[in-house]
Amino acid sequence: MKHQVDLNSDLGESFGAYKIGQDDLIMDFISSANIACGYHAGDHNVIAHTVKAASEKNIGIGAHPGLQDLIGFGRRPMEIDPEEVYNLILYQIGAIQTFARTHHKKLNHVKPHGALYNMASKDAELAQAIAEAVYASDKDLVLFGLAGSELVKKGEQAGLKTAQEVFSDRTYQPDGTLTSRAKENAMIHDEEEMLYRVIRMVKDGKVEAADGTDIAIQADTICIHGDGQQALLFAEKLFKELVKNEITIKRVGE
Repeated sequence: MKHQVDLNSDLGESFGAYKIGQDDLIMDFISSANIACGYHAGDHNVIAHTVKAASEKNIGIGAHPGLQDLIGFGRRPMEIDPEEVYNLILYQIGAIQTFARTHHKKLNHVKPHGALYNMASKDAELAQAIAEAVYASDKDLVLFGLAGSELVKKGEQAGLKTAQEVFSDRTYQPDGTLTSRAKENAMIHDEEEMLYRVIRMVKDGKVEAADGTDIAIQADTICIHGDGQQALLFAEKLFKELVKNEITIKRVGE
C-alpha cells in the first residue's frame, strides 16, 4: 500500500527586530507553509518575505491566523465569541491572500494557531465560525485541524476540503486531544521516538496515548514546529525517514 503525507511548518513568526526560527532553510524539507498573519506573531515585512520565499520554492502557502495576543504568542486561551472569531479569521486570511496574489499564487490552506486551534478542536461553535470564515474567503481552501477534532468535522460540514493534522513532538490524550502544554509530559524530545511515532501514524493509523493505550488517528499532514531549537535538524531527519519508508511527501490538494 502506498502512503502520502503533507509536511507543514508554522513560519513567518518573526516580527520587528525579533527573529524566530530558520524559515528559509526549513522550507527545503516541507510541502506546506503556515504563515503567521500579524496577530500572534509576524508583521507586514515578515509576511512579504515568507510568502515570497514559499512561492519561489513552490510550497503550499497557508494562512496561520491566531488570537490577538502578541505577548502570549497566541497560546493563551481567551473568551471570544463566534462572531468575533469569524471576523478575525477573515481579516487575517485576507492579509496572506493579498501577498500571495502579488506573486501570482493562490492561497492553499488555513491552519488556526495555538490556543485558537486547541479551542476550536473541542468547541463546535468556534469551529463552525472558523469553517464559515474560511469558506467565505475561498471555498477551495483546505482547512487544517487536529485529527478527529470538531474543527475537521465542521470544515467538512461547511463543504471544505480538510486535512487531519498530527504532531510528532506532542503527546496525545486517550480522547485524541493534545496534552496541555501546562503538563510536564506534553512534549516529546527524543527524536527517535518522534520519528517512530510519525511513521506509525502515517502507515498504521495509530498512536500511543499518554496512558499507554493505542488510539486510531488519520495523518493527512504532519506539523513541524518551526520555532524549536532543533526544528531544522529534525525537519531534515523526518524528511529522510519518510522517503526511506517510501512515503510520498506532497502538499494537500496537489
